[in-house]
Amino acid sequence: MITFVTGGARSGKSSYAQQMALSLSDNPVYVATAKVWDDDFEMRVKRHQNERDERWTNYEEQRNVGQLPIQNKVCVIDCVTLWLTNFFIDCKNDIGASLILFKEQINALDKMPGTFIIISNEIGMGVHAETEVGRKFTDLQGWANQYAAAKATKVILMVSGIPLTIKENNNG
Repeated sequence: MITFVTGGARSGKSSYAQQMALSLSDNPVYVATAKVWDDDFEMRVKRHQNERDERWTNYEEQRNVGQLPIQNKVCVIDCVTLWLTNFFIDCKNDIGASLILFKEQINALDKMPGTFIIISNEIGMGVHAETEVGRKFTDLQGWANQYAAAKATKVILMVSGIPLTIKENNNG
């Protein structure tokens, strides 16, 4: 089962997803998809790490999340934007190739038994990117979000720390 949690920057996505995971399991899994690019980002990663205690099993996987030993677990995957960045760089900014790799991973999770809470960003809701590569990535993010949301049984949009359920299908 996939729950997709999306929203803007600092909308409360990660906190909400972590609270949801802890309400479903005493020992949830956290998958970080980030590659640390600079000191500022390293501080953000450390802040997120400090939010989780000994109950969590942590994995760092930048691409092949569907190959981790997370079957039958409650798992937070944080986040699609950073996950896509890794594919986008590997594929030399090729949207189509990046989207194929992402869809393969979502399909693997969709077929796997477990509860997967996938966090993403709605980057297309803000100002248009100034560069061609930025616009390409925004398009990739939008299509990836649509795909993950279509596979999800539940979709939550976070707005100012408030979760809004925009899709709920209890029939799978």
